[in-house]
Amino acid sequence: MSDRISGLENLKRIVKTLPNQPGVYRMVSKEGIVLYVGKAKNIVKRVTSYTQINRLNTRILHMVNQVYHVEIITTQTESEALLLENNLIKSYKPPYNVLLRDDKSFPYILLTTNHLFPQILKHRGNKTIKGSYFGPYASSHAVYETLTILQKVFLLRSCNDAVFENRTRPCLLYQIKRCSAPCVKYINKQDYDVLVNQAIAFLKGESSIIQSQLAVRMHEASDKLDYEQAKIYRDRIRALTNIQSTLFIHGEGISEEADVLAVATSPKISCVQLFFYRNGQNLGNVPYFFTHDEEWSASEIISTFLGQFYDDRMPPKEIILSHKPEDQEIIQDALSQKAGRKIVFLMPKTGKKKNILDHALKNAEEALARKRQNSNNQDDLFAGLKDKFGLDFIPQRIEVYDNSHISGAQAVGCMICADKTGFLKNSYRKFNVGFKHALAPGDDYGMMREVFQRRFQRLLKEDPDREKDLWPDLILIDGGKGQLSAVQETLIDLGINDIQLIAIAKGPERNKGREDFYMPNRDVFKLEPNDPVLYFFQRLRDEAHRFAIGSHRQKRENVLTRSQLDDIEGIGPKRKKALLLHFGSVKDIAKASVTDLKKVEGINNDIAEKIHAFFQKG
Repeated sequence: MSDRISGLENLKRIVKTLPNQPGVYRMVSKEGIVLYVGKAKNIVKRVTSYTQINRLNTRILHMVNQVYHVEIITTQTESEALLLENNLIKSYKPPYNVLLRDDKSFPYILLTTNHLFPQILKHRGNKTIKGSYFGPYASSHAVYETLTILQKVFLLRSCNDAVFENRTRPCLLYQIKRCSAPCVKYINKQDYDVLVNQAIAFLKGESSIIQSQLAVRMHEASDKLDYEQAKIYRDRIRALTNIQSTLFIHGEGISEEADVLAVATSPKISCVQLFFYRNGQNLGNVPYFFTHDEEWSASEIISTFLGQFYDDRMPPKEIILSHKPEDQEIIQDALSQKAGRKIVFLMPKTGKKKNILDHALKNAEEALARKRQNSNNQDDLFAGLKDKFGLDFIPQRIEVYDNSHISGAQAVGCMICADKTGFLKNSYRKFNVGFKHALAPGDDYGMMREVFQRRFQRLLKEDPDREKDLWPDLILIDGGKGQLSAVQETLIDLGINDIQLIAIAKGPERNKGREDFYMPNRDVFKLEPNDPVLYFFQRLRDEAHRFAIGSHRQKRENVLTRSQLDDIEGIGPKRKKALLLHFGSVKDIAKASVTDLKKVEGINNDIAEKIHAFFQKG
């Protein structure tokens, strides 16, 4: 009770100093942890409401117990406060806010305009390349499916500029009729531009027009007895029909761009189902799940989602919603300010848009039901894990470690993380091993020691009192008794002896289902081949292995793509690319004279002499 009074007294003291202005407030604990971020039209009134403890639910009351001081930022309007609030929530990830646990960017299809023969490709991230962007798509799979069809129908190149400039004969894509081979001038620019314009029209939803044009050309070719050309047009029409019937579900009633948000709720978890519609086409859907107090309503969930999701994404012109959000006008105004154009919220009651919304709501309800069922299964699984391995607790956070190298070269140590909700990909870490301590090639034990030293020295520095959700309570190591001993010794040296360790090693002939398990002070043992806990550990180990192999492969590729040009002072990525595009290879650059080198864009006399001198010295 004394803690509650202390926290309450802190708030009562603090509210006397707060302004009657709109802004954002941060509830902060004595240890400096941001507990909660909120916005307010009137800061003093909003914070004062937290002193009325009879109106607070248990969770918020627990937060009030911990408040030591309140930090504020005033704004001109409540809309500005909303934008700032969501930015701070993403930065601090306060434990008492409902968080949208997603920071991924969605992929686009990009048609470049910085080349005579535009390239079509998948793009993710900032739109820094000149060109036309189409999307967003809900998944990379949808993008690759679309790109495949676009190659079949419009024969646009997908190779990068360096490959394009150095081709002397057409590639395999031309042979399988997925490219028109502009690299070797099998098509002129005028005809290629026709294909580009058709692709743009298709991506803008004008597929019926393109089909009509292709049908006319097919009949013209047939009338001229050019059956080979007519067959090509026929195949392109079939590909267009296929993509319309399988990849896109047309959003009848949505002419331009809109996002559809439908929320299904249950006492402690809710699902927001998001559909992307662009140019009358459905580009896919993504479910988002929120865990929250029982008192939260669908309107509150929608409001939270809108603020956090569009904090770093451009909203479409229309957002179709299943429930009216709290502070609708404020959120709508804030998103309009961000976009620089009017954003409209719609909650249709009848018509075609209502049908689309009903479809999204049905998907949200089904996704939520699957999530709850999976959550129940995960509870049983984690309880089984406790029993099978004789633990004193049910694990909440599991970290899995694996190393990858080739005879010690390009060594990478990797960590993945999981809890009852699944893999926590934002918590994955990789460690470039060997630069801090000299290791013998293939020294797996030494690699494991270095990874654990670096990982847990940082944890001890960042969260020595283990107040944040950063510490694991179970560690799974891909290895045997030797790796387990190396990890155990390393943690003991750091003063850590209360984290449960398990090592998993492939059994005889490396067969799945016959894995050996090692734990401190326990003989090696196996689980039954059909045990769900064994399957779960196999999935964890395989995910760690996938992540480690991918990281190692990327590191190896970075080494392989280095060239002698990287060792020349004054040669950065732009000049390196210009030189390779001009000469074709490092070998030809090495043979070039100063005069020839100066012909390359961005290479002046001084740089040309440096390059020439570098290669003359061998």
